[in-house]
Amino acid sequence: MEEPEGAGANRQATTRRSYVLRQGRLSPAQQRYREQMMPEIGIPYAPRLLDFEQVFGRRAPRIVEIGFGMGETSAAVAAAHPENDYLGIEVHTPGVGNLCKLIAGMDLHNLRIIQHDAVEVVRDMLAPASLAGIHIFFPDPWPKRRHHKRRLLQAPFVALLAERLQAAGYLHCATDWEDYAEQMLTVLGAEPLLENTRANGVALCAQRPQTKFEQRGRRLGYEVRDLVFRRRSKLIEAEDDRQDQLA
Repeated sequence: MEEPEGAGANRQATTRRSYVLRQGRLSPAQQRYREQMMPEIGIPYAPRLLDFEQVFGRRAPRIVEIGFGMGETSAAVAAAHPENDYLGIEVHTPGVGNLCKLIAGMDLHNLRIIQHDAVEVVRDMLAPASLAGIHIFFPDPWPKRRHHKRRLLQAPFVALLAERLQAAGYLHCATDWEDYAEQMLTVLGAEPLLENTRANGVALCAQRPQTKFEQRGRRLGYEVRDLVFRRRSKLIEAEDDRQDQLA
């Protein structure tokens, strides 16, 4: 089977897991909706490029959310923007079941789910320059210093994400851990395909739905930091290359 373009160069660098599969409680409703809905709206992982137009039956802007948790934000965003198609990626079964329940209850037709490791999905199933946007809201902060290497947003994975964005496509990340926000800012800022959309680096608010988890954190005094980067256009990239040659 043909390997997606650009996969080989980053394959070994993106194999460390950024998550641990915990035995979370799966409610009867979550299990029932997952069993009923995933054959309809679930996409099995396969090491071949995903045909979005075939999956959704139309051509529309495509936005991927990595680690959607319990899916409240995913469902709210998809409902608010029916003009876009959304793909949510999550490994934890209770969250997948809960989002299936939300999709059924809200009658959403522009949201699909892949239950698999996001690194492998991005690397193997998403074509370069195929996405209008990527959401990564509250990834596991791995707070202990010795575990920082497990954080999702490392340079090799950021490079993969940047390659999958269209020109001017955006990458929106959020965290309530200050040191993770600082690391994100450093790693994203070092990726040559991306540019920061915010002059001050991060924002302490964003126009996106808040999850119950986020609302609870805010009540406890945690500050949420949002980072929004965009894929550089070819014109900007060419100008940067020219300036580098003149330097």
